[in-house]
Order: sequence, then C-alpha cells, then structure tokens
Amino acid sequence: MTSNQLHRMLLDNLNTAVLLLDAELSIDYINPAAEALLQTSSQKLLGTIASELFSDSDLSSQTLRNALETGNPHIRRHEYLRLPPSESAQVDYTVTPMDISASPMLLMEMQPIDRFLKINRDEALLSVHDTSKSLIRGLAHEIKNPLGGIRGAAQLLGQEMAESGMDGETRELCQIIITETDRLRNLVDRLLGPNHLPRLEPINIHEVTEHVAALIEAEVQGKLRFVRDYDPSIPEFEGDREQLVQAVLNVVGNAMQALLDSDQANPVITLKSRIQRSFTIAGVHHKVVCRLEVIDNGPGVSEDIKERIFFPMISGRSEGSGLGLTIAQTAVNGHQGIIECDSEPGNTSFSLYLPIKV
Repeated sequence: MTSNQLHRMLLDNLNTAVLLLDAELSIDYINPAAEALLQTSSQKLLGTIASELFSDSDLSSQTLRNALETGNPHIRRHEYLRLPPSESAQVDYTVTPMDISASPMLLMEMQPIDRFLKINRDEALLSVHDTSKSLIRGLAHEIKNPLGGIRGAAQLLGQEMAESGMDGETRELCQIIITETDRLRNLVDRLLGPNHLPRLEPINIHEVTEHVAALIEAEVQGKLRFVRDYDPSIPEFEGDREQLVQAVLNVVGNAMQALLDSDQANPVITLKSRIQRSFTIAGVHHKVVCRLEVIDNGPGVSEDIKERIFFPMISGRSEGSGLGLTIAQTAVNGHQGIIECDSEPGNTSFSLYLPIKV
C-alpha cells in the first residue's frame, strides 16, 4: 500500500467530515463522513465552490479566502449548512492552509453541533429510560404477587358461593374482581415490555410499515391519508418482526389518534425511509442505519410533555395509558436503535433509527 493510499484510507474512515479545497475554493476531495453530513454524493460535490455549502455563503467565502491569503487557520462556529428542503444542520468548521505539490489548498473540517447535542440528549434519555425500566420491573414484580393471591381468593370465594347457592349478583361481584385483577396484570405485563430478547431474522422495513399502514387504514376507514416516501435501496437487516411491527404500530397509532382528535381538514401520515451513514447511538458509532420517519400534520406534541414523552405513564390524551411510546422505545432499544421526536404544530416527526450491519 502506498503512502497516498494509506492517507486516503485513513481519511475515508474518519468520523469527522473532511474536505480539501483548491486555490479556487472548489472541492477537490470529500470523505464519506462529509457526504453523510451534507446528504449529497461526492460526484455532485466535487468541483463545486465550498462557500455555497453554507447559508451565509458570503461570510464563508470571505473566511476561506482570508485563510488562503494569510496562511492562518480560521475557525467559524454555529454556521448553518444548506441541505435538502426541510432539513438543516449547524456546524463548527476549521480551515487550515496547506501546500500540496506547490499549490495552496485548504483543509476543511466540520463538526455537526446539533448532532452532538442530540447524542448527549439521547444518551441522557437512554440512561433515564434504563433506570425507570429497572424501577418499573422491580415494582411490577411486587405488584404481580398480591394480584395472583387476590385472583385466586376471588375464584375460591366464587366457587363456595356457587356451591352454597348464593344469588347470582353476589357471584358476579367475584367475577368483577377476577376481571379487574386480570386487567391490572395485563397492564403490568405491558409495563414490563417484551419478555424475550429479539428473535432475529431478515427484515424488510417496508414490509413492516406496509403491514402497519394496512392495519391503521382498516381502522380509520378513509378518515386520513397515508403518503409513502420509501428508499427502495434499503437492504434487509436482522430484526424481530413482531417487536418492530409493535413499535411502528404504536408510533403510527399515536399519530392517527392525534390527527383524529384534531380539527385538521386534511389529515396525513407520511412514512419516510432513508439510509443514514455515520450515526452514533448511545455512544456506539454505526456506519449505516435505517431511518424510518413517521410524520403527521397534526397539532404537535405539547411542550409540557415533549421532553418526557418516552417515559411511562406520560400521555398527551386524558384517556391514553402513556405506555405506547415507552414500549416502542424499549423494542427499538432492543435492536440497538433509538426513537427521536421533533414536533411543532403542523409537523410532528418520530424517527426510528435501526442499525444495519454491513
């Protein structure tokens, strides 16, 4: 392996976005991390003017030109990139002058600030989620023991009443105790979540979303519309179909309920899938993940609960159990993934990130 090949391999495997600019400030090289950050292929970016990547292209052009002319490194913070419509990214970037083959060039390194903030927030969320899950499991087991005793005693009491010929209304009260005990037991089981590790098999994420969409469409009977925006290049990956269907169904079901409860004249749920490269979940870097977004045009998540929406018993509806998103997050966490939420009135997006082994 030559020195150039080694250097190229090292740059290609960096998590930091790196670009090399020529004397005209056009892009001469871009590594895969920068492609992922800019959401554009190197074929489209090579030869383009680097300052055009930023919202404030004039300021960026001046910064790059000053670095090239003075030979001094420059740093700019909290600059916004121009990304595909409806998306944005905030970065810090450093430009370092270099002489390569007697030609002046600039080395540009970009760090996505918003992604780092999300990583910190996600790690805190997962830590709290794990702590609350442990507490709930301990509490749930303590609750299930007396519930079993109550149910058994009610059954025995009902049998004795039947044998003694007591009236049916009294025996019916025993049945109510049994029914309500079973309901509480089922609620505890839902709090505990899946009682087994994911049973992995090859999964097509679009087969999962289509199954969920069919269930919801059968329930709403045309009261809302589904839009599919799929990336057909997403490969199959290892996953538990039952758990992923339940996770997606809970998220889509929440979107459906929010739309039906609102006065939105044209309720729409969009299912959008994309490949995302160089993504970090709970401190683990993944080269490739599948990003599934469930987007609705409803009223959005209340500011009061936005930061706690994945916690148990937190619901935006008075009749909601507050378990749907907790169960969904647990299932996705079991696949080493995570669910994130971005919400504002008219545009709420739940993004499920699922790692793909390559």
